[in-house]
Amino acid sequence: MELKSILGYLQNKTILVTGATGFLGMVFVEKILRVQPDVKKIYLLLRASDTKSATDRMHNQIIGKELFRVLREKWGSEFDSFIAKKVVAVPGDVTFDDLGVKEFKLREEMWTDIEIILNSAGTTNFDERYDIALSVNTFGVQHVLSFAKKCLKLEILLHVSTAYICGEREGLILEDSSCMEEMEKEITTFDFKVQEKNLVEEKLNELKAQNATEEVITTTMKDFGIERAKLHGWPNTYVFTKAMGEILLRHSKDNLSVVIIRPTVVTSTYKEPFPGWVQGFRTIDSVIAGYCKGKLTCLLVDPKSVFDMVPVDMVVNSITVAMVANANKSSSIIYHVGSSLRNPINFLTIHCFVFRYFTKNPWIDKDGKPVKVGKGKIFKTMATFRMYMQIRFMLPLEGLKFVNKAFGEYFQDLYVNYNQKLKLVMRLVELYEPYMLFKGIFDDNNAEDLRRITRESFVESETFNFDPKCIDWEDYIMHTHIPGLQKHVMLKR
Repeated sequence: MELKSILGYLQNKTILVTGATGFLGMVFVEKILRVQPDVKKIYLLLRASDTKSATDRMHNQIIGKELFRVLREKWGSEFDSFIAKKVVAVPGDVTFDDLGVKEFKLREEMWTDIEIILNSAGTTNFDERYDIALSVNTFGVQHVLSFAKKCLKLEILLHVSTAYICGEREGLILEDSSCMEEMEKEITTFDFKVQEKNLVEEKLNELKAQNATEEVITTTMKDFGIERAKLHGWPNTYVFTKAMGEILLRHSKDNLSVVIIRPTVVTSTYKEPFPGWVQGFRTIDSVIAGYCKGKLTCLLVDPKSVFDMVPVDMVVNSITVAMVANANKSSSIIYHVGSSLRNPINFLTIHCFVFRYFTKNPWIDKDGKPVKVGKGKIFKTMATFRMYMQIRFMLPLEGLKFVNKAFGEYFQDLYVNYNQKLKLVMRLVELYEPYMLFKGIFDDNNAEDLRRITRESFVESETFNFDPKCIDWEDYIMHTHIPGLQKHVMLKR
């Protein structure tokens, strides 16, 4: 049997990418341009007021990044003309109808030419303002789907979700929609889109009537998102709004070919375009950064729990293969892309690697002195963590409060500062608790089938490898991920 070609499929294709300034979207754009320069066109939907602003944003926040270094070296002096020919910055926004593309001629051109859509737009803050998270992660999906239905040549719509829409489940978590069954049942009795939208509008109008400051509005809407999420069984606003987005997509897709990719925690590049590139702090990176600087001496985590992470270039490879394998199928499928089933690593092992790395390569503080790291205290339950915080920090803070009153609020600024920091720490711990104590393993039978199809049917299976079994975690964490995090994020702040 003659093998098919992934690159052959991508040749002369027109692609729309939302969320291209995000970590995943950006790596996808770079990969396509590097491995298939004969792609016809890539439209990048970018929040901007006009075409010039969108183009400037594309060059500053995407093309100008070090991620594109290999591609820039490959094309040399012709790099700019290659980008100008292949990539179009489109001013728009997924929170609006027709994706906010105002120019009629451009909109018509897109509807006529686009064959592939990657929807990677989303806000990933666990406690984002509910109005913002709902407009992007839920209604944004609806707007992308409506736009997709107007694309005359569309072959595939791929939506990036998250594996953690499962909520706080244990055991083997399947690649299906079982975690959302209760909410999907509710759709038959009421329109949750209208309900949630109305609740948000009511809350905002209530705050306006009270002449609330922007700070109060932000705090209130963040708390409201967490409240709505927990009411429906999700730990935070992010996964709740992503779950609703998935429900909308499945219920309204009609005959479109739809793929849903659910990655776990996405980390720095494994190999492409070079090892260790990362944008911003990912979930575990803020812990690593705080630890190496000596600011994190205790942690809420179950050492034996498996932490599911996967390099971003492997996720991008899975996205690309899934697009090609499912094009023109008028069906939908869900893929978990992670490592917990095929190549698990637990928190204790990660901690050992991180400890060894920073013992050998200590962080140098602002005074030029190396920071000595310790093993730190680990708490396996929220109750024991709270008890420690009560004794170590909250009681001394109460003492400071008493002294402050006794001295006529002489220490007021100091007290307020410490109180705010403590509240922030506790809020962050509460947000991260479901992930640090997570007991689930993500089934990836669909993804394994896709890997088998790639090996058996496509000539470029190595170019688009996304098999987590090939990752040596010790080598990756100590020689790729941590050095990459330091170089591309920590040393640039």
